[in-house]
Amino acid sequence: MKKHNFSAGPSILAPEVFEKASQALLDFEGTGLSVAEISHRSPAFLRVIQRAQALVLEIAGLDNSYEVLFLQGGASMQFLMVPYNLLETKAAYIDTGTWANKAQKEAALFGKAEVVASSKAEGYKFIPKGVTVSGDFDYLHITTNNTIYGTEFHTLPQTTVPLVADMSSDIFSRPLDYSQFGLIYAGSQKNLGASGSTVVIVKKDLLGKVSRKIPSMLDYQLHIKSESLYNTPSTFAIYVNLLVLEWLQAQGGLHAMEQHNRAKANLLYGEIDRNPLLVGYANKEDRSLMNVVFNLTDESTKERLDTLCKEANISGIQGHRSVGGYRASIYNALPLESVQVLVEVLKEFERTA
Repeated sequence: MKKHNFSAGPSILAPEVFEKASQALLDFEGTGLSVAEISHRSPAFLRVIQRAQALVLEIAGLDNSYEVLFLQGGASMQFLMVPYNLLETKAAYIDTGTWANKAQKEAALFGKAEVVASSKAEGYKFIPKGVTVSGDFDYLHITTNNTIYGTEFHTLPQTTVPLVADMSSDIFSRPLDYSQFGLIYAGSQKNLGASGSTVVIVKKDLLGKVSRKIPSMLDYQLHIKSESLYNTPSTFAIYVNLLVLEWLQAQGGLHAMEQHNRAKANLLYGEIDRNPLLVGYANKEDRSLMNVVFNLTDESTKERLDTLCKEANISGIQGHRSVGGYRASIYNALPLESVQVLVEVLKEFERTA
């Protein structure tokens, strides 16, 4: 029976992606070999990674002044790689959640990493407003969407220094002027594919300016020179990246995806705000389109709601331990039908109270 997968990640992929990926695991493009066993330097795989890199730039509307890398280590490795490559004197960080906080702490190992705004004291329920960063900062780092607390930047901060963004949980969920960013990184396992690869989009002229020596595996310039093949990449994960990017284009691109995601979010937030047994966690003006976080007004009713969700084949909806309650992750590939099922469960939860 169909599961409605609201997992925060690794998360849902489109059925078409699963089908093509499973076929390629058995026989990749008629080669008689699995995509998991072909050489990463073979012409067949080079076509995969180069096509995926080109699609990232095309979907983002960026030119060849940017480079696309497929790396390993997840977004957490980028907490380290960004300051290694960009932080010479000091950097600015906006602290809007657990992952933003971790990124700042990693950067502080390399130089001054100044928190210029934070919502930590208020439980990360909102995005700080009116932040302007200029002067002698090497870059400003933000986390565009916060999976744990369900907040999202709907307006970017004003800055005259390069803007760096962790977009792991909302990349390609909506149109943005991606040229406003000097560097973007995202773990694949939410909107871009399977776990195992990390996408980095970097403006090439930002690199080569720090005085420190950079270890080979952490050097963006070396990975660019090696075309993401300095070491053996996550070949199957990158192939899934390609399938997801092609699927995204086939859906109509970022404008169509935004309409799809807003329809899901509006439906679910509407029920949360209407239902007297539920309360949303994040401030309304900063709510995420990707992660809908809510709590119960009476925690003693949790077992009943959990039972209703299980009966409806709803999976992955439990909230993060730091917030409690529930979190419905409604990434690109989640169909509206799944949100409709969840909304009906929440209505039934109220009716049977």
